[in-house]
Amino acid sequence: MTENLDRRSSEPIPQGTQTLARGLQIINAVAHGATTLKAVIDTTGLGRSSAHRMIQLLVQMGYLRHGSPGEFRLGPTLIEFGFTALNQDPLPVVARESLEALAERTQDTIHLSVEDGESVLYLHKIPGTRGAEMRSRIGHRMPMTRTGVGKALLLGQDDRWERLFTAENPEAESAAMESFVKRMHGYTRDGASLDLEENEPGIRCVAAPIRDGSGEIVAGISLSATRPFMPKDRMQALVPVMKSAAREISVKLGFK
Repeated sequence: MTENLDRRSSEPIPQGTQTLARGLQIINAVAHGATTLKAVIDTTGLGRSSAHRMIQLLVQMGYLRHGSPGEFRLGPTLIEFGFTALNQDPLPVVARESLEALAERTQDTIHLSVEDGESVLYLHKIPGTRGAEMRSRIGHRMPMTRTGVGKALLLGQDDRWERLFTAENPEAESAAMESFVKRMHGYTRDGASLDLEENEPGIRCVAAPIRDGSGEIVAGISLSATRPFMPKDRMQALVPVMKSAAREISVKLGFK
């Protein structure tokens, strides 16, 4: 298990950095639910004494903290670093005004997301003021091919559609993949994408891509609501609204 830092990396660990890598593996394991010493050992493959010593150091430095007896959680240092990382990324800052105006206008849940490790990573969320609360949160990851914003991030990248769909939906039949590819061609033509409860039952979504000065897609925004507030005719009516909001943010990033 020590050859890979986490599931998003397949590169071998550089020589001489194994101790650092093991500490990062522990943090990654705790972040993904390995909250006891035994679970950390099982996940990372580290020896008990090595894992115990590293956990003690990580707790001392604030990267981990004690939870319930015998359990660990991510610590305050990582929370601080998380907010620092967000503040260092200009995208949430640049997009905030447009997203807040969109949320006020629609009363629905708004997300700002990027692609990271071939998954959707939520950078910002404004909860809606009606309907059920959604499970998404800042820092949460979702599949690319089952979310509206994930599809928005993939617009025009037809060389990736089949591979990602197969990876994220291994039990799907070939007809399902063909249907997905057909819909992606349509979304690319329209410049926006939809999620018809593919990711979360009862939740529908309209999304659009954000581009930078080079014209590349660098992020996506989505508007989500429960089915009663998101009939299909409203979804279609929201397509130009989402494209306009995404274009407004894109222009601030240098897109012409």
